[in-house]
Amino acid sequence: MDADDTTTATAAAAPGPPSPAQRAPHCVTGRIPVTDLSPVVDGGRWPAKAVVGEAVPVTATVFREGHDAVAAEAVLLRPDGTEAARTRMTCTNAGLDAWHAVVLPDATGEWSFRVEAWSDPFGTWEHSAGVKVAAPGLPDADVELALADGALVLERAAETEGRTPADAQHLRAGAQGLRDAGRPFAARLAAGTSREVLGALERLPLRDLVTTTPPARLLVQRPLALAGSWYEMFPRSEGAHFDEGEGRWVSGTLRTAAERLPAVAEQGYDVVYLTPIHPIGRTFRKGRNNTLDAGPEDPGSPYAIGSEAGGHDAIHPDLGTFEDFDAFVARARGLGLEVALDLALQCSPDHPWVREHPEWFVQRADGSIAYAENPPKKYQDIYPVDFDRDPEGIYAEVLRVVLRWVEHGVTAFRVDNPHTKPVEFWEWLIAEVNRDHPDVLFLAEAFTRPAMMHTLAKAGFHQSYTYFTWRNTKAELVEYGEEVSGEAAAYMRPSFWPTTHDILTPFMSQNGRAAFELRAVLAATMSPTWGIYAGYELVEDVPRPGAQEQIDNEKYQYKPRDFERALLEGRSIGPLLARLNELRREHPALQRLRGTVFHPTDSDQVVAYTRHLPAEHSPTGVEDLVLVVVCLDPQQWHQTFVRLDMAALGLEADELVRAEDGLTGGAWTWGRDIYVELGPGRPAHVASLVRGGGA
Repeated sequence: MDADDTTTATAAAAPGPPSPAQRAPHCVTGRIPVTDLSPVVDGGRWPAKAVVGEAVPVTATVFREGHDAVAAEAVLLRPDGTEAARTRMTCTNAGLDAWHAVVLPDATGEWSFRVEAWSDPFGTWEHSAGVKVAAPGLPDADVELALADGALVLERAAETEGRTPADAQHLRAGAQGLRDAGRPFAARLAAGTSREVLGALERLPLRDLVTTTPPARLLVQRPLALAGSWYEMFPRSEGAHFDEGEGRWVSGTLRTAAERLPAVAEQGYDVVYLTPIHPIGRTFRKGRNNTLDAGPEDPGSPYAIGSEAGGHDAIHPDLGTFEDFDAFVARARGLGLEVALDLALQCSPDHPWVREHPEWFVQRADGSIAYAENPPKKYQDIYPVDFDRDPEGIYAEVLRVVLRWVEHGVTAFRVDNPHTKPVEFWEWLIAEVNRDHPDVLFLAEAFTRPAMMHTLAKAGFHQSYTYFTWRNTKAELVEYGEEVSGEAAAYMRPSFWPTTHDILTPFMSQNGRAAFELRAVLAATMSPTWGIYAGYELVEDVPRPGAQEQIDNEKYQYKPRDFERALLEGRSIGPLLARLNELRREHPALQRLRGTVFHPTDSDQVVAYTRHLPAEHSPTGVEDLVLVVVCLDPQQWHQTFVRLDMAALGLEADELVRAEDGLTGGAWTWGRDIYVELGPGRPAHVASLVRGGGA
C-alpha cells in the first residue's frame, strides 16, 4: 500500500462526532445547557415545598454557544406524571442568562417540574432581521435575503404538529407579508412580527435542539402548612381556681379549657395549641419558678411527662378523659379551629418507659439514669430518650403514640426541642405519619444553630420557630426578613412568635404595652404563620430575676386569667390581635412568604416593607399590595419619610396610589415619598395600596 492509500484509509476510519445515543452515558449537559435549576433542595435530596395555590418561582440559567437565541418553558407535572401546565420563561438578566417563570400547583401531593430549553429559530431571525432592516446603507439584497429567511421560518412553524388552523394561517400570512416585494422593508418586517404571529408562536413555539432537565421534586401541602395563626394555652390554667375551703388549687380541665375556645376563634386564630396534657411525674418535681422544692400541691412541669397514671399516650387525670379530649376537639372544629398538641419526647423518672425500657436511657457510672442538662441549667425532673440504644423499638413506640393522638383529632404537633433528637428519626416519623395522614403538620421548636434548623425543615418539618424573637433593630429585621423570604423559602416556613412560655426577651420585659403591640404587627405581617402564648393580650411582661422568662412561669403553676375584665378595663391588646388576624385573612399577600420588599426610610427607628401578590397569582384574581410601616421605638414617636422602591413594585416614578390603612381606617393618596408619624399607641400602618389612586 502506497502513501496515498494509507492517507485514504486513515481518513475513512476517523470517527465523526458522537450521536446523542453515543454521548448520553458520558454527557449530562444536553445540547442547550440548563444549569442552576431552582427550587432544588440539596441537589434534589429533599423536595422543595409549596402549598396549594402558591406561586412557586422556577429559575434557571439557559444559554448556548454563539449568538443564536434560546428560549425555555417551565413544565409543571402532577403527582401522576401528567402535565399540568407549561409556562414560558422570561429572561430576567440577559448578561447572566437568567430565566424565570412561576408555576401554581392546585392540589396536594408529590408534584414535580422540569425546564425545557431550546434554540429559538424565530427569535434568532427576528433579532438579525430587525438589525438589518434598521441598518443604514446595507445592500438591499442582504435585507431581501433576511426577509426571505424569515418567511421560511414562519412557513416551517406553520407546519408544527399541534398547530391550530387559525394560528397556521397567521404564520403563513406573515410569511407572505415578508415576501411582498411591493412594500417597504419595514412594513414587510412588521408583517412577519405581527401580534398575531407572535401570539401563535407564544402558544406553540418553533423549537430546535430541545433539551430537558430531569424532573425536580415539589411537595405540595395544604395551605395551613404555610399560613396560619396559632394560639397557645395551658389547659390546666383555664378554669383553675384556689379553693379557699380546702386551701389548695383546683386544676382547670379540658372541659373548662373548651370554654375559652369561642374567644380564641373570635380573635381569628386558626390553631389552638395545647402544651402537654399527659400525667406529670412526682420524682424531682419542680416547684414555683423552677425551684427544686416543690410543695405537695405544686402541679409540676407538664414537660416532665409520665407517672403511674401513664405516659405520652395518656391524659392527666386532673384534666379529664379521652371523652373530654374528644369533646374539646369537636368544640374547636365547630368553631373553625384545629387542635395542635405538644410532642415532647422526654420522660419524668416515673414514666412507664423508664420502668419497662431502661435501655432507652443513658445509664451513668453509678447506675442512675442521666437527667437533662443544658449547663448551667439542670432538669432533674426530665430524662432524655437515647434514640441510638434501641432505635427500632423507640421509633415504633413514638409512631404509635403520635397516631393515637391523630386518631383523636390532632392535626398538628408542636415538637419540643427536635434538635436534641436525630434528624433521621424526624425524617422517618413525619414521612410515616404523612403517608396515611398527609394533612398532619409538624412545627419545629428548634431555637438552635442554623444548620440544624434548616436541615430539620428540609427533612420534613412543615414549619419552624425562628430567630425573629431576638431580632429588634431595623437592620436585623431587614436582614432576617430577606433571609427567610429568599432561597430558604423553598423548604423552611418560618413561624414568628414574639414570646413563648419559655422566652420573654429584655425588649419585651422593658418596654411595656407598646413593645407587645409593635412586635405583634411585625410577627403577623412579616411571616405567613405567627403565634402568641396566652397572656400576650394582657401584656404579661414581668421577668423572673436573672432569667429571660416570665415570673411565676405557667410551666410550674396554675395561672388563671380574667381576659374579659382586662378588656373592659382597657388593659388588653386583644382587639389589635384580632384585627391583625382579620387583615391576614383579607389580604392573600400576607398569607405568602415570598414577595417581600423592604423600602428605605429616613429613620433607623422605622421599618417599611411591602407584601405583594400579582393578580394572576392571587386566589381572588385581584392584585394585592400591602405596605407595612412600623415604628420600632416603644418609647417615643418618630416622624420620617418612607421612600418607596417604585421599580420593585412595577410603578412609574411619579405614579400615585390610593392607600387605605387597615389599622387606623385612614385613607390617603401616596406617591414615592410618604411622610409618616408613628409611635406608642399607634405603632404601625398596614395599608392596602391600589394603583391609579391619583386618577
